[in-house]
Amino acid sequence: MPNVEKMATEGVTFNHAFSNAPVCSVARSTLATGILAPRGGFQYHRKAELATLPEGVLPWSAILRDAGYFCANNRKLDYNFKYIGTKPWDESSNKATWRNRPNKEIPFFYMRSMGESHEGSLHFDQTLMEKETTITPVGQVELHPYHPDTSIFRYTHARYHDRMSVIDNLVGSELKKLKDDGLLEDTFIFYFGDHGGVLPRSKGYAYETGLHIPLVVRIPENFKHLIDHKNGSRTDGFVSFIDFGPSILHLAGINVPDFMDGKPFFGKGINRKALANLDETFGYADRFDEKYDMVRTLRKGKWKYIRNYQGFYPDGLQNNYRYRMLAFTEWRELFKSGELNVEQQQFFLPKPAEQLFDISQDPYEVNDLSKNRVFHEKLMEMRTKLSKKVKEVNDLSFYPESYMIDNALLDPISFGKKRSDEIAKLVDISDLALLSFQEAENQLKDILSSGTEWEKYWACLVAAKFGGQAKSLHAFLPDLLKHPNLMVQLRAVEAWALISQMNPMPKLIEITNASQSRIEVLLTLNSVTFFRDHRRYGLDPSLFTITAPKGEFSRRLEYFVDSKDALK
Repeated sequence: MPNVEKMATEGVTFNHAFSNAPVCSVARSTLATGILAPRGGFQYHRKAELATLPEGVLPWSAILRDAGYFCANNRKLDYNFKYIGTKPWDESSNKATWRNRPNKEIPFFYMRSMGESHEGSLHFDQTLMEKETTITPVGQVELHPYHPDTSIFRYTHARYHDRMSVIDNLVGSELKKLKDDGLLEDTFIFYFGDHGGVLPRSKGYAYETGLHIPLVVRIPENFKHLIDHKNGSRTDGFVSFIDFGPSILHLAGINVPDFMDGKPFFGKGINRKALANLDETFGYADRFDEKYDMVRTLRKGKWKYIRNYQGFYPDGLQNNYRYRMLAFTEWRELFKSGELNVEQQQFFLPKPAEQLFDISQDPYEVNDLSKNRVFHEKLMEMRTKLSKKVKEVNDLSFYPESYMIDNALLDPISFGKKRSDEIAKLVDISDLALLSFQEAENQLKDILSSGTEWEKYWACLVAAKFGGQAKSLHAFLPDLLKHPNLMVQLRAVEAWALISQMNPMPKLIEITNASQSRIEVLLTLNSVTFFRDHRRYGLDPSLFTITAPKGEFSRRLEYFVDSKDALK
């Protein structure tokens, strides 16, 4: 990437930059607001409903507009929020450019999204593989350790490298335009990805390959006095998408609003030593299209802690868009036929409630250290930090998405503040999954018998995690299968099935047909997919008589009807 490499010689490269979320709309919404998505209510991709930002809370491009900047976006919007006040862009289209500002004296902010390396660029078929030779030699590709070494995976990796060359050429064209306009040495230029890569187990998954992004910032000659870095330098300081807005506002001499979760990493008064000492980032992954999960991550220095709140769902759970990629479908076929090694199988297996990785030794996160007594003290430290973080942000994913849409989205931030005590209690209940069953058993019994509806909801999720160990909880579940809240019923039937090995399909179909909420149906069909594909329970799609309004759940119904590749 010669153009980006030249930018690096004329600026700063960040070794540790992160998108907070591993998928575009959630990451982009985080970037645009400087707000952590689970606090702002825009953590789901694709959004079922837009979250409303409170009055006075604006995308930082709108703040720049209010300060007199011309703001142009070429061209992707795809935000999960709406706002009250100044629009964020003077123009937003595939023709938007700084060149369209009313006069050349007006300062500008310009954002260019380059879709040429989007995940869809790897949705090719066997015919294209045979017709198009990659520029990158397939034999020289270094595969990730969790990827099988096949011609399809090698071609996919090589093609992705080729797409990077396309992106680099586009970067070069923008740099040339700025130079031709005499603006290059007056303009800060950020090159970054909108999340991690798009190879299998990257986009959509909260591993480093999904969260870690490239970031190179070119420092203009006329404003290098604002930056305490020499050209061509690199920094190990951690920065995240929540920090981009504060940094740009600070560079522009605009006060950073209190509602932002991030801090400036560039500008007057910020020295390189302070930046180098930043070593922490928070990540999150929830729903991607029709596939649900709930994962939170904390990276501190070389240590990465992953909290899998619904770890009985494997990463490889069907997502129609993901499995358009030949490499994804081949990977699943190889798993079904027993041809994968231990690292390659992990994607299709249940996940532990928590994981700990030493990224300096294990950059692809395949060697979980959470059960190694040598690292117990570090595990406890990271566990405590993560639990504290989700409480601090009033993480709205501790309610199901359907409830959040019906009750929180008019002002998610205020809703979370008002419910902070309840959310903290739900976090504590969810963390019972981190104890041995013997330690958690009596508390779970009390909650299942006398807790609030959301406390029972989370107690069921914890029981599902323990599975067969939790046989003493089985007696508490029949009443919850009749609970007036269908989402409590959903979690109860998951726990019931995973504890007792009883067929959950009749009850899941009953919940699906009874709900009038398209999101409750989507949540329930996620469970149906899990039990069909990964627990081998039969499903007759003709038994669905769904009367809820149409929604993303149609992807699940199409999959049930069209596919014959349930995992066996």
